[in-house]
Amino acid sequence: MKSIEIPYEQERSKRYRFFEILPGVLSWGMLCLPLVLSLINVTIAAFFILAYILIYFTRSIAVDIRALAGYKTMRQHEKINWNELIADVEAGEVTDPAAVRPKWHYDNLLRLQAKPAMVKPAELMHAVIIATYNESREVLEPTIESIINAEYNVKDHVIFVLAYEERGGTRIAKQSAELVEKYKKYFKHAMLVEHPDGVPGEVIGKGSNITYAGRKLQQYIESQHVDPLRIIVTTLDADNRPDKKYLSALSYLYSVSPDPKKASYQPLPMFTSNIWDAPAPMRVIATGNNFFYIVLTQRPHLERNFSAHAQSLAALIEMDFWSMRTIVEDGHHFWRSYFHFDGDYRVYPLSIPVYCDAVLADGYIRTLKAQFVQLRRWTYGASDIAYIANQAFFKKNKVPRFDVIGKFFRSLEGHVSWASGALILAFAAFIPVLINPQNYAANELPLIVSRIQTIGLLGAFCSLFVALKTLPPRPARYKRHRTVFMILQWVYLPVTTIVYGSFAALYSQTRLMFGWYLTKFDVTEKAVKKDTSSPKSAV
Repeated sequence: MKSIEIPYEQERSKRYRFFEILPGVLSWGMLCLPLVLSLINVTIAAFFILAYILIYFTRSIAVDIRALAGYKTMRQHEKINWNELIADVEAGEVTDPAAVRPKWHYDNLLRLQAKPAMVKPAELMHAVIIATYNESREVLEPTIESIINAEYNVKDHVIFVLAYEERGGTRIAKQSAELVEKYKKYFKHAMLVEHPDGVPGEVIGKGSNITYAGRKLQQYIESQHVDPLRIIVTTLDADNRPDKKYLSALSYLYSVSPDPKKASYQPLPMFTSNIWDAPAPMRVIATGNNFFYIVLTQRPHLERNFSAHAQSLAALIEMDFWSMRTIVEDGHHFWRSYFHFDGDYRVYPLSIPVYCDAVLADGYIRTLKAQFVQLRRWTYGASDIAYIANQAFFKKNKVPRFDVIGKFFRSLEGHVSWASGALILAFAAFIPVLINPQNYAANELPLIVSRIQTIGLLGAFCSLFVALKTLPPRPARYKRHRTVFMILQWVYLPVTTIVYGSFAALYSQTRLMFGWYLTKFDVTEKAVKKDTSSPKSAV
C-alpha cells in the first residue's frame, strides 16, 4: 500500500518543515504588509488595501447568493420522500408515474439504465460509529435515538458501533455498556469497542478511536462474509444527531454514485441543537458555521470531510481507516483519500442536516475558553499544507497536476485569509493615514472603506435571514424576548470573527512555525441545560 501517512515529527525533513512554516509566514506577512507598504509608499499601500477590501466585498456577495441557494436546497431536500426515490432506483424506473420527482432523479435513473448501480439500495448496510470520550449520558442518548428514529429500516440495515476510550475511566465504560445493552435490540447488530489507552505512535484523539473501532467492524463484516463495498460507514461525534431523513438520503446518494468507493458523503452540520442555551458570542460563531457549511453545499469542488461524514468500508479498509497522527482527522481524511485514489476522489454534499451542539460549558468563562480551544483545533488544519505539498510534489503519484496545484493554493489561501482577513478589514485602512496624514489617498481611504463596509452590511441581512430560518423552536423555559436577543447578538460579530477566527488561526499557525505541535485532541466540553437547572458539565 502506498504511503499516505503523515510523517512522525522526527521524520519531517527541512522541506516538510518549510511548508509547515509557510502558512504562518504568509499570514503574519499579510498583516505586516499594509504597514511595510505605507512606510515605502503610502499611495501604493492605500490602493493595495482598497483592492483587498473590494475583492473581499465581491466574494461576500457571491457567498450571500450561495447561502440563499443552499438554504433553499436544504429545505427542498428535507421535504423529499427519499424512500420513494430509493424504490425507483431499486426498480430501475419511476414506480409511481403520477408522482413528481426532481429532475436530477430522472437523470440518475437514465444513467443507471446505461450503467447499473454498483450497490443496489436493498443490498446496502450502514455502520454508524459514535465516538465518545467523557460525554454524559444526556449528550449521547439523544444521538443514538436520532438514528433509531430515522425514516429508514434501521433494524435490518444498520450496525451500531459505540467507540469509547479506556482513558475515559470506569464511568464511561459502564455508561457505554449500558447504552449498548439498552439500544442493541433496535439495530441489526450492536458493537461496544473500547480503544486502549497509550498505544505507541498514536496521537490522543478521535482518529485513533474510530480507526480502532473500524478495524473491529472490519473483523465482524469479514466473519459475516459481506462485501465491504455494501457497507457505508458514518462517523458521529457524541453530540451529532442526524436528521430523520439522513440514512435514506445517504442510501440514495450512495446507490446512484458512479463509483461509490472513490467518494465520501458530507451531510450538512448545523450547530443548532442547544443554540438557545449557548451564550450570545457562541451563538454568533455557531450560526456563522452553519452559514459557511450551507454555502459549501453549492460549491462541491470545495467540499471537505468535516465532523460527521460517510464513506464505504471498502475504501476505509484500503486506506487503513483514518489517520492516527493528527488531531484534525476529519479534514485530513479528505487529503488522505484524495492521494490514495490518485485524485480520482470526490466529496458529495448531502443537504440533509446533522444537528450538533454549539459550545456550552459549565460557566460563562469556561464556555469562552472552550470555544477558543475548539477553534484552535479546527484552524490546526493548516498542518495539512505541508502534507499536501509533500504528497503532491515530492512523492511519485498519478494525481492530475493542475487539479492538485489548484487545491493546494486554495487551501493555503483559505488558511491565510482565516488568520489575516478580519484583521486587515478591521484595521488596515487606518494605517496609511497614521503614517502620512498629509497624503490624499491615505486620508480618503478610511472614508471609502467605511462606505464599502456599510454597503456590505446589507449582506448581513442575508446571514440574519438564514440564521432565523434555521433556528429550532424556542424552548418553553425562555420567554419571547429571547428571540430579540437572537437578532441583537450580531453586534458580537466583529469581536468573534477576530478573537475566535483570526487569533485562533494565528495561534495554530504560529505553533506550526516553531514546531510546537498539537499532539492531543482537546475534547470540547459539552454541557446540557435542563428546564429546571443550570448547565451541568459532562466532565
